[in-house]
Amino acid sequence: MARTYSKNNWALFLLILIGIVVGSFLGHLFREVSALSWLNYGINFAIGDANNNNIATLDLGVLVLSFGFRLKVTIASLLGVIASILIYKKVL
Repeated sequence: MARTYSKNNWALFLLILIGIVVGSFLGHLFREVSALSWLNYGINFAIGDANNNNIATLDLGVLVLSFGFRLKVTIASLLGVIASILIYKKVL
């Protein structure tokens, strides 16, 4: 009996996360290099502003919950995602 392999969605998800982290790291690493500084260009998406202590807060008297979320999408992180998808298609 021939064994068939199906694509694992969790493996793709983990590879994409790794691609985002590695791409962001490389963009941050090369931000001072004039020829590669464009890798760090991007946009921020945020709920709340942690820098100015302006995050969504729910004060229940006994319990205080603070909510915040920030996502920075850069060219390097997008290239990391594309590379991880290509690796996924090649390997699995």
